[in-house]
Amino acid sequence: MITEVNAVAFRQNLGEMLNRVQYAKDNIVIRKDGKSVAVLVDTGLFERIRRMNTLFDDLSERIATAYGDVPPEEGMAEIDALVAGERGRR
Repeated sequence: MITEVNAVAFRQNLGEMLNRVQYAKDNIVIRKDGKSVAVLVDTGLFERIRRMNTLFDDLSERIATAYGDVPPEEGMAEIDALVAGERGRR
């Protein structure tokens, strides 16, 4: 479940919020002046996000290296065609 809370309420109820994240696997969106400024998630989700971020960075680097000398429009057209082909196989 995703819960949104303002920063003051979060600060006042920190212990409860930590328990909700740890035991109920809730995600807490912390808002300040009406804007989302942070999210509190359990460590398992954070580690998955961290791994996905690393994989994304590695993939981005591989693509940049492989397509470094290809004009951007041509490279994007090829990527779009490959993605469309994969989606068509499902």
